[in-house]
Amino acid sequence: MELRYTAEDQAFREEVRAFVRDKLPIEIREKVLSHQRLEKDDYVRWHRILNAYGWGAPTWPKEHGGTGWNALQRLIFEIETVRAGAPRLLPFGLTMIGPVLMKYASPETQARFLPRIPNIDDFWCQGYSEPGSGSDLASLRTRAVRNGDRYVVNGQKTWTTMAHFADWIFCLVRTDAEAKSQEGISMLLIDMKSPGVTVRPIVSLDGGRDVNETWFDNVEVPVENLVGKENHGWTYAKYLLGHERTGIAGIGFCYRELMQLKHYASATHDGAGGRMIDDPRMRDKIARLEMDLMALEMLLLRVATGSGSRGPGAEASIVKIRGSELQQDIAMLQQEVAGPHGWPYSSQWLEPGARQPVSGPRWAAPATSTYFDMRKTSIYGGATEVQKNIIARTIIGF
Repeated sequence: MELRYTAEDQAFREEVRAFVRDKLPIEIREKVLSHQRLEKDDYVRWHRILNAYGWGAPTWPKEHGGTGWNALQRLIFEIETVRAGAPRLLPFGLTMIGPVLMKYASPETQARFLPRIPNIDDFWCQGYSEPGSGSDLASLRTRAVRNGDRYVVNGQKTWTTMAHFADWIFCLVRTDAEAKSQEGISMLLIDMKSPGVTVRPIVSLDGGRDVNETWFDNVEVPVENLVGKENHGWTYAKYLLGHERTGIAGIGFCYRELMQLKHYASATHDGAGGRMIDDPRMRDKIARLEMDLMALEMLLLRVATGSGSRGPGAEASIVKIRGSELQQDIAMLQQEVAGPHGWPYSSQWLEPGARQPVSGPRWAAPATSTYFDMRKTSIYGGATEVQKNIIARTIIGF
């Protein structure tokens, strides 16, 4: 595929750049570019700025309140906003449960939930993985038993990203214990304020607390919060995972971090009186990353434009693998540039306004944090090994 930008595409790119330059709050931008922690209000504020301009749902069709942009416009938007220092748009509502509701939910459920997503009137999180049921998701054990006009849910979810911020969780539950593993699963929408819901943080390698464990102890969920049909949840889960895996590619993030990497290498001495960017081996490594990123951009566009109304297929697994690997490779090279300055590390240095109490460049500690944080990209959304199995079965035919 040959990727070219028309004059209209370039005009759209300039519009996005101008919008971000004028509307992105400087304090949010500084947090993002400094790799400092973002709070719930930072995400919500940026989403609402976009929504007020009509850009709150870049990937949605117009009939559901979206922009109606084509695949190339969506790609340009992601690259330019994230590269400029805007937070990634929260995927849980926009690119995960939103498309599922559009395709499978009743009109009443759509009318109830979809209009609230672009403005983050509801903050969503995902309830898929469980202890012992991550890559083998079909083995999940969280139960939902029908009792009149309600389901009673008991069980545990893990790695529920941003559950501590969330108002709602879309949750896979087992509604038929006698059926085969994939056939007895349903999807429920659960109010996180319901009695019996407990959220506890999991401290990650970088000291962050964005991922959580979530317990359900006799949580009552109205039957109307069932998505689609009972015991059809596996179909909805696969559809959702295709959208999630495409988003995990993080192409805007990669462009931003590659730009940061070049800046770091240009400002860091190599110990012999020169800059690290002047070392031919370092320039070669950076050039290889840049070529890989250009290839990922074209691959992502090919998948997005080829999926049509059916949504992303197994090709999303290829995008997910390459995007995960590239994010990790960029973070690893940032850490190489940081060298010994990145070794001392405290997660407290990433809090807004914190000062790094050691010698060396201010970005060195955040580079370490990014390196730690990127370890997870090859696991969440389906581990790399699982994605390779999907590719082998559905594309190669093994």
